[in-house]
Amino acid sequence: MNSEKSPDRRGSQPLMQLDPSPIESPPIMVEADDFQGDASIDDDMDNSAVTTKTAKAPSAGAPGLSASASLASSVSSSTNTGPGAIFYLMRIQRFSSYAIGLFTSLHLANVSLIPAVTRSVAGSETYLLMTREIYQTSLTEPILVALPVVAHLGSGIALRLLRRSQNVHRYGGAMPGGKSPWPSLSYISLSGYTFAVFYAAHVFVNRILPLQVEGDSSNIGLAYVAHGFARHPVIAQIAYLGLLAAGCGHMIWGQAKWFGIAPSTREVQVGALAVERGKKHRRRRWVGIHGASIAFAALWAIGGLGVVARGGLMEGWIGRVYDDMFAAIGF
Repeated sequence: MNSEKSPDRRGSQPLMQLDPSPIESPPIMVEADDFQGDASIDDDMDNSAVTTKTAKAPSAGAPGLSASASLASSVSSSTNTGPGAIFYLMRIQRFSSYAIGLFTSLHLANVSLIPAVTRSVAGSETYLLMTREIYQTSLTEPILVALPVVAHLGSGIALRLLRRSQNVHRYGGAMPGGKSPWPSLSYISLSGYTFAVFYAAHVFVNRILPLQVEGDSSNIGLAYVAHGFARHPVIAQIAYLGLLAAGCGHMIWGQAKWFGIAPSTREVQVGALAVERGKKHRRRRWVGIHGASIAFAALWAIGGLGVVARGGLMEGWIGRVYDDMFAAIGF
């Protein structure tokens, strides 16, 4: 009877005499999609060097603290000096992409959607001239087109240079595993720089070349594009398809990244073991964003390739003007 009521002799020791021994919980895996710290997003549209963070689950010696709270406090303590250059460059890149989206919407309507409805190049020229008064004046073109593009591309390049400088400063030129200090190129980054090349060629042929040859671009419209497709079909097809593939992929994936719905292709290891989670969810998002990119490209192609590219050669003096422009660049 007494043996049932009396506790174990070791358990009857006062708590003050016990040597504290916290119970360690297993390490936690945090995915790159969920982690909002130094290894968060890479969007200059670039992947920076992946920073490994270590977090432990709450122990018996720290009641009331969660793993997420511990992780957030460790991140906030490392960034308590205020936002740096990367913070502002990423904001410039993000908000410049929204400004580019405004021009893109108007341009999409002009060169594809309206021709797809009218089924005529000549019938669509009037609408093109009307909307040009919005984004192609001496005031609005630099603000709505040139400035956002330069800010977006410039901030992306600056982010790559800054992150490389940080890697060199952090590791002293000896990167772990012999890796390059340059941030790795993600799909968004690669498509963005590819798009920049095609976009520059597009601007040169449609804006700069007419100014150099004719002194203005008043004769440049959908008929000019149709004439180019009829006169140089292979070059025009390659240029247009490259512009669509790189541009639509970059814009859709970039916006998905800004809104936090783009699937991550990498994980941030917290602790000793990396566990892949949510494979099916990420796969669905991957397929969905690629589907949106294809649909966006189809919107550009339905009128651009389906109507404008089939408009044929322009006759008379305007056709000779177009031929002189192409001849000026060796076509």
